[in-house]
Amino acid sequence: MERLNYLGEFFQCTGHQPRALISFNTLTEDLKRALPDNLTELVALTIATKMNNTYERVQHERLSLKLGFSEAWIREVTSLLSKGEGNLLEAEVIVQKLVLAVIERGGHETGVELEEVVKAIGHEQGIGVLMLIGRYVMHALIANSLALEPPVSSPLETPSV
Repeated sequence: MERLNYLGEFFQCTGHQPRALISFNTLTEDLKRALPDNLTELVALTIATKMNNTYERVQHERLSLKLGFSEAWIREVTSLLSKGEGNLLEAEVIVQKLVLAVIERGGHETGVELEEVVKAIGHEQGIGVLMLIGRYVMHALIANSLALEPPVSSPLETPSV
């Protein structure tokens, strides 16, 4: 599976369970179709940052840039709560609050945040966000357990002089 010009070590390792990996990929693609790119990237970057999954964070920084999101948008997302820089839409801030609440509280007592998400983006996309959270948490747990490191540097890092 080639993505952003490199074959991911994650897929090489998880290829030992080919049927589960196919299901994982199908889930990923189904959720990409269910949600707009901005929400998919916001969820992916938020979880990768919160769970210290550098492997996935760097990949999604690169993908976000390729999709046309600004460096300022990516930096605000990875700051893990909009501080009013104005790069995130209101719905994006609301979704990020849910993502963080789900991770920090293990999914418990997140009804207020979920209700806000449903008001902002609707039931169908709200459930899509919850499922996408599960997908990216799964990836983070596997990648972190395997101590995977990104094969390329972050596009947001300034090269040392």
